[in-house]
Amino acid sequence: MPERYKYLIIGGGLAADAAVRGIRELDHSGTILVVSDEDDPPYNRPPLSKGLWKGTAIDEIWRHTETTTAELRLGTRIVALDSGGKTATDARGRVVGYDKLLLATGGSPRRLGNGNAPVIYFRRLADFRQAWQAAGEGAEFAVLGGGFIGAEIAAALASNGRKVTLVFPHDGIGSRVYPRPLANFLNVYFRKHGVDVRFNERVEAVERGAAKLIVRSNGHNGIAVDTVIAGLGIVPNVELAQAADLAVGDGIIVDEMLRTSHPDIFAAGDVANFPCAALGRRLRFEHEDNAATMGRAAGRNMADAFEPYQHLPFFYSDLFDLGYEAVGEIDSSLETVEDWAETFHKGVVYYLKDRRVRGVLLWNSWGLVDAARELIASERAFTPAVLRGRLRETG
Repeated sequence: MPERYKYLIIGGGLAADAAVRGIRELDHSGTILVVSDEDDPPYNRPPLSKGLWKGTAIDEIWRHTETTTAELRLGTRIVALDSGGKTATDARGRVVGYDKLLLATGGSPRRLGNGNAPVIYFRRLADFRQAWQAAGEGAEFAVLGGGFIGAEIAAALASNGRKVTLVFPHDGIGSRVYPRPLANFLNVYFRKHGVDVRFNERVEAVERGAAKLIVRSNGHNGIAVDTVIAGLGIVPNVELAQAADLAVGDGIIVDEMLRTSHPDIFAAGDVANFPCAALGRRLRFEHEDNAATMGRAAGRNMADAFEPYQHLPFFYSDLFDLGYEAVGEIDSSLETVEDWAETFHKGVVYYLKDRRVRGVLLWNSWGLVDAARELIASERAFTPAVLRGRLRETG
């Protein structure tokens, strides 16, 4: 007979830890097994591209999941699910039975076409350790990708005095999320902070040279560096869900209770595609606030709380002396209204569709996340004139 647990959680990130704690709020004794293919226990992921580069000790990032009496099984990969028999099988052939299952499998980094390229695909604590070890004095880096992770890593390395070349295929840093003027400003801002910004360049290959790695792009014969780090986004890990015949789209499809198409299997975190009531559409959100809040909600619902997940998540970033918090849909393809107290240094950007606010970017403007949520949830129609100054007045 396979060993059996009341709750099985596949994945070892923030959502998994939050789910354990959500379960324990209602069920103090039910057996819980957390299975993770990482060798490290659950930890806070944002410091990997933020605080750990500014002196935060690794000892400060642990979630201490073991204090919940849940069992952790690290360095273990689940390779098969039997949703009918309620069992999971790991790569060693061990079978575990469960009553309720949570898929908190996260995502895997997007890779270059050459999968064998000598690149650190930045996602896990092991990747940070490798990058930190490579960041000796005088080390030269190429960072691939001008999105969320690429920009943060480039800023972190440059802030530590390292020579950094940032290469990405778009017009400006964060151009998929920021209005064009702000993205263009960031190109200049990063250059002023010592980063060699190469926009509109698509990396074609990373090769080993005699002494250096060579990054080849469509706009340059070759950039010679010691280390290449890629932040190209992630692909949700849906393979187990697909094998178990669960509904999958952009991620694992869940209902408002975070149940998959099987009533005893839940999903949470980066991998979950959930109905966002405030936006009136489905959403998959790859940031800390969502992982923590959704993980806890999933755990509580696994323990029969029956509480709909109605949270509108936010995310945040640090880029040298600039920082921001963002709520809702932050998409540069939407209509934007820029409201600057100090152009590109302090202000609010509103993202609208059909005159309704869908997202709010709080650029060096703090303490306004809840006010932004209320604005989005109001579903009111706004003109640019009405929006300008609105949140600054609230704050």
